[in-house]
This record gives sequence, structure tokens and C-alpha cells, in this order.
Amino acid sequence: MTTPLLPFSTERLLLRLFTPDDLDDLYAYQGLPDVARYLYRPPLTREQCVQSLTRRAAGTAWAKDGDDLVVAVCPVGEAKVVGEVVLKLASARARQVEIGWVFNPEYGGRGYATEAARAIAALAFSELDAHRLFARLDVLNTGSVRVCERLGMRREAYLVENDLDGERWGSEYVYAMLAREWKVDRT
Repeated sequence: MTTPLLPFSTERLLLRLFTPDDLDDLYAYQGLPDVARYLYRPPLTREQCVQSLTRRAAGTAWAKDGDDLVVAVCPVGEAKVVGEVVLKLASARARQVEIGWVFNPEYGGRGYATEAARAIAALAFSELDAHRLFARLDVLNTGSVRVCERLGMRREAYLVENDLDGERWGSEYVYAMLAREWKVDRT
């Protein structure tokens, strides 16, 4: 697997690496309890966002299990980061890649998450040679369920109360798609 070429654009979005200048935009959504609840962790502090930006700006070698690529999502022509998409190399040998996204709710309902996820999924299959792309999400995160379904992913698993979110047991869906299915859907 290789490191993808960034930045790149979709019809309405620019996908690029994060920079230190993105701190305010990153904190604007990563610091929200309503966003963090679906990530099974508390909201990030401003200091945690600074640390996260340092790591994200460095990119990844995309070579070993656990390597990830976190991409800032900006509307074309704007410097503002409205969210992020991530690819995590779950298994280099088996070419298993996890996809995820986090967006500022202020920009919800505009199709940005689906457009960015579709672009990063295409990158995973075409440039990174993924065999299988999968997403894990809280069953209560209906917006992310819709994104997975718009991408043509199938629900493979329903894990009941598999994670503890503070005091709440969270259940999780696993959605996935194989490279050959992605190619069939796109031809």
C-alpha cells in the first residue's frame, strides 16, 4: 500500500491534510458532547486538539496495522474545516481498511459527509488497494447509518451493548464493502 496524493477535490469539497491553522475549526466540533458521544469518548479539550493536529499534519506512512490517514474536509473556495474523514489500516496483510467521519453538526444536512466518504472510499480502493472497507458506528448515529447505505455498504453485524459510553451501554453496527463490489457499483 502507498500513501495517497493529497490534496484532492470533489465537486464541492477539498480534502487535504490538517494544518496547525485548523485548530479553531477542529475544536469547534471535536469539543462538542453531541459529537463525542458517537465516538465513545469524552469531547476533546483544546489542548488535545493541538496534540491531535500535530499528529494529523504529519500524515502517515500507510504501511503497518494501525496507520491512519485523517483528512480535513473544506468546502471548495473556503479555508474552513467542516469535518474530517479517516482511513485506518486495520490489516496491511489482508488489506482491511476502516473508514470513519466526523463533521461539525453546524454543517449537517448538506451531503458533505456522504460526498467526502465516497471520495475517500474511492481512494481506499483505487490508490491504497483496499480489499475490504468497513465502518463501525453507534446504532443511534442514524446520520452515519445513512452515509453507509448511500455508499452501498451492507450491514454485516449488529453488536449489542459492546461498548460502555460513560454510563450508557452502546451498541454498534458494522457496515462493509469489498473492492469488487465498489467497482461493480461504479460501472
